[in-house]
Amino acid sequence: MPPLVMRLVFQKVKNSPMPFFIKPVAKGIADKTTATFIGPMIKTHLDFVEAHLAKNTWFLGDNLSAADIQMSFPLEASVARGIVGKDRPHINAWVKRAHARPAYQKALEKGGEYDFA
Repeated sequence: MPPLVMRLVFQKVKNSPMPFFIKPVAKGIADKTTATFIGPMIKTHLDFVEAHLAKNTWFLGDNLSAADIQMSFPLEASVARGIVGKDRPHINAWVKRAHARPAYQKALEKGGEYDFA
């Protein structure tokens, strides 16, 4: 989650109003930091998760656990924002399984749809 939050913050920096002479500097710093640090870190984490889910239905094997609940928001947000694409089929399948659970559907009925910030 921390690399995803960092990515979100740096995207906000690029799109925030600021004096015209500062904008290229801020954009350059945000782009360079994202390309050299944040992006590779997210890729490393998602590669690990993808490899793990290739061998497991849920994070601790065949049964849903607290680890899955904890990972639900970062993975849902990554899929919703396009960070996780079709090149990560196991993460996409995991998110679909999580969304298909009756408890997830009931929570959406009670709390309503939500945006991934």
